[in-house]
Parts: sequence; structure tokens; C-alpha cells
Amino acid sequence: MIDDILKDAAARMKKSVEGLEGEFSRMRTGRAHPSLLDHLKVDYYGSETPLGQVANINTEDARTLTVTPWEPAMVAEVEKAIINSDLGLNPNTAGTVIRVPVPPMTEERRRDMVKLVKGEAENTRVAVRNVRRDANSDLKTLEKEKEISKDEQRKAEEAVQKITDAAIEEIEGVLQKKEAELMEV
Repeated sequence: MIDDILKDAAARMKKSVEGLEGEFSRMRTGRAHPSLLDHLKVDYYGSETPLGQVANINTEDARTLTVTPWEPAMVAEVEKAIINSDLGLNPNTAGTVIRVPVPPMTEERRRDMVKLVKGEAENTRVAVRNVRRDANSDLKTLEKEKEISKDEQRKAEEAVQKITDAAIEEIEGVLQKKEAELMEV
């Protein structure tokens, strides 16, 4: 029972950290990377479909992405999705190939991105703490129902805290890595 609570808490905390890493991969650093367009959705015959499922995304060079839709009819839709995204990119279409130049980031934009990254990291820390609170609450419930002793509850809460500390430390590492990446010129 205690093991199930600890495993669940660890798994949920790990998902929070993975979610943060996924969010960070979408935040651009001035270099072209296919994951930059991962979250975009394209209207594919009436349904919202991820861009990666209707087109091939590659890096042409350090500052240019190439998007090649598998169906020539989708070129306009893909281009529209890129323009309407929150990324501030202006695609250039040449036949069936869409070139997406990634402009270099200004110092001010880098600082804004760092603030955004710190905010995302704080949201993830809050999520991890909420998982800790839920796990401790479950342990207290077990103790009240006399399914575990007070000592077992205390030891399990210490284990939950160790898992939480490890997750917070991992978040800090991911945050520092992304901050360094963003401030790199």
C-alpha cells in the first residue's frame, strides 16, 4: 500500500518534469530545430492534426527549417498554421517546400524567454509539491484507518520528501541548462 503511493507519486513527479522538458524544447533559442514546430496543428481535411503527421520537418542549416507536406494540397494549410502560430515565424514557399527562417534572438527577447522559462519551472515545482501533498494526505488517511502505524506513516512521508527533493533538483538542472542555452549568443 505504501509502496503503491510512493510509486504513484514518483511517476507523477517524473511526468511533471518530462512535461517541463517538452515545454522547454518548444521554446526557441535562435537555432532551427524540428521540435520547434512539434506543437503546431494543421487543418487536415476537417480535423486538427499535428504538423509532424502531415509533413516532413528538417533543418536545412542552423537558421532554416524545411517543411515538406506529403500532399501538395496541404502546402497552403501548413503555411497558414506556421504563420498563425505564436512563434513569430514567416515561412517562404517554393513549390511544395516551405522554408522557415528562424531569426536570431535579440538580448531583450532572450531575457523575456528566461523569465518565461523560470515561470514554467515554478509551475512544475508547484505541480510536484501538489503530488507530495496528495501522497502525504493518502498516507494520513491510511494511518487514520489504522492500516499503517504512525511510525510507518512518518517513514513513508520522509520517503515522499526524498522523491520530491530529487524531482525539484531535476527541475533546477533542466532550468539551468535551458537558461544557459537561451543566453548563449
